[in-house]
Amino acid sequence: MTLQLHGLGHAHPENEIDNRFLESLDIGTDDAWIVERTGIRSRRTVLDLDYVRTTRNADVRDARAAQVETAGELGARAAEQALARAGLTASDLGWVVAGASAPERPTPALAGAVAAALGAEVPVFDLNSACTSFLAQLHLFSALRPEAAPRFALLVVPELMTPVVDYRDRATSVLWGDGAAAAVVSLREPGVATVEATELASSPAGADKVVVPRAGYFAQEGRQVQVFAIRKTLEGWVRLREWTERDARPGRALHFVGHQANLRVLENVCERGEIAPERHHHNVEWFGNTAAASAPSVISQRWEKWTGDDDVAVVGVGAGLTWGSALLRFARPAGSGVSA
Repeated sequence: MTLQLHGLGHAHPENEIDNRFLESLDIGTDDAWIVERTGIRSRRTVLDLDYVRTTRNADVRDARAAQVETAGELGARAAEQALARAGLTASDLGWVVAGASAPERPTPALAGAVAAALGAEVPVFDLNSACTSFLAQLHLFSALRPEAAPRFALLVVPELMTPVVDYRDRATSVLWGDGAAAAVVSLREPGVATVEATELASSPAGADKVVVPRAGYFAQEGRQVQVFAIRKTLEGWVRLREWTERDARPGRALHFVGHQANLRVLENVCERGEIAPERHHHNVEWFGNTAAASAPSVISQRWEKWTGDDDVAVVGVGAGLTWGSALLRFARPAGSGVSA
């Protein structure tokens, strides 16, 4: 059976870092500069705002103590919404699989923290691919034999990026926000959508272009990464569009959700890929780049709006360098009730 999607969920911290807050840090930026270059107006953080204001996160080793919410807690909030939308509980899960670009600790698995917060006693493991972690999870699960997988599994990407941001650096501090997304999937039970035409690829020669060192700050070669992101996102969109054209299902609408790195990057892709504004969905303006949680959180925020005639092309890029895509084909309205 094709991988089935039963429910999606998302969560963001309450603390907000808007552009005015960044202006107050006196790091040589203002709202006009940020919006012109990135399109971002606000983002959320698990960090205490007074900590950011007074320290600029000058020693990244202090950031974890300044968190008001953990990755496990944030991921569990997203998971609870995904489970509720699927009409399931944590006791129905057979696996919990997590991924994150900058996990709080290398061991034990982040999936264990999410499962513990949910009260789920199940096998847990992590499957990481930086900002493409969610797409990697969909791709790998799609390749499993149904009898080798549990009836239901939880895929979750709790992304806490602001603890590894240097708030003295305007180039990176304007980009990042924290967030989580989760999906309940199955290879046995029909859901509200099927996961079609997944792809995952990488170029390890570019592994040094985007990095988060242990006990260090996020860093990237900005211009090169932006060019890479535009090119690979456009290529992924074109392949998924061609796939739907070959499949020829009259009356279906194809939507685009890209990795929410930068609104200007997404606008560039839409212009080149001839994507109509009403078919392009995004949240980067108000939540910033939430890494692997970005694209699925957009889809989750629109959950009640998806119909049985919608196809959603999801395309992502990330450190590695990696890129991937998936087509979600809704079989019925996502908000129509329990799926199992």
